[in-house]
Amino acid sequence: MNRKRHLLLSVTAALLSGLLVYGVYMLQLRQVKFQETVNVVVPLRFVAAGERLAPDMLGEKQIAKASYTDDMAVSRDGLAGMEVVVPLGANEPLLRWKVDKFRLLPSQSQSTFGIPRDYVLSVSNGIRAGDKVMVYVSGEAAGSERLFPEAVTVASVKTAGNVEIDDADNSSLLSMASGDKEAMYASRRDANGMIDYINLNLTEAEWLKLDSLCKGGQSKLVIAYSPESLDVGSPPAEGSP
Repeated sequence: MNRKRHLLLSVTAALLSGLLVYGVYMLQLRQVKFQETVNVVVPLRFVAAGERLAPDMLGEKQIAKASYTDDMAVSRDGLAGMEVVVPLGANEPLLRWKVDKFRLLPSQSQSTFGIPRDYVLSVSNGIRAGDKVMVYVSGEAAGSERLFPEAVTVASVKTAGNVEIDDADNSSLLSMASGDKEAMYASRRDANGMIDYINLNLTEAEWLKLDSLCKGGQSKLVIAYSPESLDVGSPPAEGSP
């Protein structure tokens, strides 16, 4: 009887030892897997440019840590309501530069200024909301020159009836976001009106400079479409807002 009992205890001890070794092995394997992978946010379906993200459109996916980059979203917090700048493929890591909450609103250092009609000498009729434009000053007292070294963003362009200028069947903004230059060009040919009012996102210093030059009526603005408007579908340069 004692022999059988001793044998049973030995078998039980061996089984417990095996289970303990297996448990430690699985714990170590899980820890190694956790260290070598990272969870990133992914769209659960294809999301077209111009759509706004909803919570049920997003999920998570494990990827190798070696494939992770700093611009990949690792949390869904704050992503709901974001507008998609370029199309997102299903289950691809969501890069933060591909979404923006308020694309046409000014940055923290800017405000949106409506440019008075009597300040403007000419404005390119192909300009649309979201475009980049170059601003020049022209006057009799001083020679013509570029007013700002960098292109500025157009917040909106409207008709005299306060209607946003666009092609109702083929939005220029959505075409721009999709990187579809042909559709973008076509939408500018079939606009719903002429530009009467233009709003630009400017810093305070830029507005004060513009206003001081134009308020006396001696100088006026020439607002020209910039090819920078077509720079879509690629991440912004390092250090840019």
